[in-house]
Formats: sequence, structure tokens, C-alpha cells
Amino acid sequence: MRPSGRDLSEMRPVSIETGVTKHAEGSCMIRMGDTHVLCTATIEDRVPPFIKGSGLGWVTAEYGMLPRSTTSRMRREASAGKQGGRTVEIQRLIGRSLRAGVDRVALGERQITVDCDVIQADGGTRCASITGGWVALRLAVGKLMKAGDVISDPMTDPVAAVSCGIYAGQPVLDLDYPEDSEAGVDGNFIMTASKRLVEVQMSAEGSTYSRDQMNQLLDLAEKGVDELVAAQLAATGA
Repeated sequence: MRPSGRDLSEMRPVSIETGVTKHAEGSCMIRMGDTHVLCTATIEDRVPPFIKGSGLGWVTAEYGMLPRSTTSRMRREASAGKQGGRTVEIQRLIGRSLRAGVDRVALGERQITVDCDVIQADGGTRCASITGGWVALRLAVGKLMKAGDVISDPMTDPVAAVSCGIYAGQPVLDLDYPEDSEAGVDGNFIMTASKRLVEVQMSAEGSTYSRDQMNQLLDLAEKGVDELVAAQLAATGA
């Protein structure tokens, strides 16, 4: 029934390759099916003005899609002179999600910026960015701890994200683009490894959904996040 032939509760193949860039304190390439995202983490000894002097750290994110990450070339946002609304919304989501798994007191007064660049898109780019972004962040924090710059581990709980939706009347896990473009209901679920919800984005796209269907999607999301967290921990050796 699914275009890919997957079972309703089956994820796309997931792989996370770490140490893919030379200069970043933490980096990985995450592949969820045909969606590929390069994630890098940069440590800076500064924080935004609104928390300067508070002793709190900060985690933020930037997101972008390369011109040929999709079937036709898109214009670089830099050439347009501003970011689009979708880009701003997604990078704020990534930052909020990653901060949910960080003890900002333990991090100390420094900033870590996680850059997520979509190399190839086939649905679920924001979810892949959050999942891979956590890996890059984990690796960067590991370097801080190894250097003795951070005493207690500020990473409190892995954070991962997965899409779920109702496609052809059935709840399905981890939508690829053909499903996403036709789904009656589309949702993104961000959770911690301990199954605490960080954010849920659900919308009807031409079809409404029931409370029971929402619960089914949440159950699928928990299964997907469990699998993603296992991949994160394997990639980071945690």
C-alpha cells in the first residue's frame, strides 16, 4: 500500500556517520532513506545578550536546503537577501528541540550552534535535522568534557524526531515525500529518549482526524523515536 513497499510501522533505513567534517567540534551525516542532512556543531565562548552574565549556556540552530536538494533547483536564500518563513520556523524548532535535552547550567556560559544543511530531500528534513543535530551536539559536548571545560555532563536526555501521518486512510510511520505530499494528516513528533514530548506539530491536509487516530500516530512516533535514539547512541558510543 505504501509507495516504498514498507509496512505501516516501518522506518526508512537510517544511518548516521560521524566525524564527516574536519573543523567542526561535532559533525555527522544522517541519512533517513533518501533524505540526507549534514549536521555540524560549533562551540563559541559567548552567549546572546539576553542571557549574558546569567551563567546559562545556549544552544541554537540554523537550517538550509541546498539548491539541488530537491527535484528542481531552488534559489539560494542568500541571493534573495533574506530567509524564508519556512526556514526560520524550522531552525527555531531545531533549537527549541535540542535545548530540551540540555542542562544549560551545566553547559556553562557558552553557545553551541548546530548547523543543519539538507543535501538531499525526500520528506522529513526537519526531523532528520533534529535527530542528527543531537548527535553533532553530543559529540561537541564530549570534547568540552574531555578538555575539562565542562565538569558534569549537560546532555540530560537524547532528543529525536520522526514524522507520522495518515496516508490512504492508514496511520503510517516516517513519511517520505510521495506520502507526505498526499497525506490526509501530517505530523512531526519530537521526543526525548524517556518518551517526554518536546513538541508535536499535527495538521489536517484535506482530511480531519479523530482522537483515536492521534493516539495511533503517537504510538507510531514512540516506536520510531526508540529506533532513532538507538541509532544516535550507537553513533556516539554513548
